[in-house]
Amino acid sequence: MNISHIEHIGIAVLNLNEAISFYEEKLGLKCYCIEEVKDQKVKTAFFLVGQTKIELLESTEPDGPIGKFIEKKGQGIHHIAFAVNMIENVLPELENNGIQLIDKLPRKGAEGLDIAFLHPKSTHGVLMEICEEKK
Repeated sequence: MNISHIEHIGIAVLNLNEAISFYEEKLGLKCYCIEEVKDQKVKTAFFLVGQTKIELLESTEPDGPIGKFIEKKGQGIHHIAFAVNMIENVLPELENNGIQLIDKLPRKGAEGLDIAFLHPKSTHGVLMEICEEKK
């Protein structure tokens, strides 16, 4: 597997608008994209910091993954995403190396990326996402 860079860091928030205001007004960053990913029950907002993105995640349904995360752990860092090439080849490689996959096949995520999550039980407690930009 060849990780090219950290694609983004996902941060779970209760209120997307309030969080966007904080990042813009207090940190001086600019939100460049707000998007809803309906099948994941989440609304996202993106900021670019150097070459890495910050992705704010607000649950659109209490039973969505972000809603459950916030209920259990509160707001905060949800995941780290790594950019790879040929994600469909990377997933079996990871599984063969003993990493538990949440997604055995890539699915569509925000910004049109193909994404897959790795279970924190096999990544030292960190929810990891691998993603690929399809051109």
